[in-house]
Amino acid sequence: MSGHSKWSTIKRKKGALDAKRSKIFSKLIKEITVAVKEGGPDPEGNPRLRLAIANAKGQSMPKDNIERAISKGKDKDGANFSEVTYEGYLPNGIAVYVECTTDNLQRTVSNIRAIFNKYGGSLSTNGSLSFMFDRKGIFQVPKGDIDQDEFEMELIDAGAEELELDEEGFFHITTSLEDFGSMMKKLEELGIEPESAELQRIPNDTKILELEDAQKIMKVIELFEDDDDVQNVFHNLELTDELMAEM
Repeated sequence: MSGHSKWSTIKRKKGALDAKRSKIFSKLIKEITVAVKEGGPDPEGNPRLRLAIANAKGQSMPKDNIERAISKGKDKDGANFSEVTYEGYLPNGIAVYVECTTDNLQRTVSNIRAIFNKYGGSLSTNGSLSFMFDRKGIFQVPKGDIDQDEFEMELIDAGAEELELDEEGFFHITTSLEDFGSMMKKLEELGIEPESAELQRIPNDTKILELEDAQKIMKVIELFEDDDDVQNVFHNLELTDELMAEM
């Protein structure tokens, strides 16, 4: 299983915990709110909102929560969010890309810098890690009664670069950034609603660390993820089977 598929599996397992679920809900609500402010409250005419709602449903968010988030986005007096990214290194040369959505840039950069500094890392200038990551579309689809061979043929036409089936019964579909929209459209045509669909930053190369060092890195990654302003964290640490077994 490739690294991003492993990470998707970890996130799904973590998402089952109530404490984590509330964090996931708050991030999804923020994404819905931003999508409404950016493109309006009608999912049919707002692809970003349609995607955000689909991801919220994939995490079993109640319909009332989704509707409240849409209303929040329509509120002209509501908080205005900015989307910002931070890049840096943790010990042993592990590159980290942090995506945030915030209503207070000063608070966010202060929090992110503090985590880097406290754990022996350093915040870099924006763009310094762009050569190390490719933006890819990553879709998770429950296998159900889907025939894998037929499914793969359909998806190749829509730009699928990779199709994997994990041990928990989920297909992981990878596309280029440019084919993300066409893959969404293809899945809609097939009547398939993905559990999640998102743009991720996939490392071109990963680093393997000793288990103890790798565990320390993953604890810092979780600290970033636990910050209310952080939407996504990407890194180039290899998620070895040994590390996965300890998580």
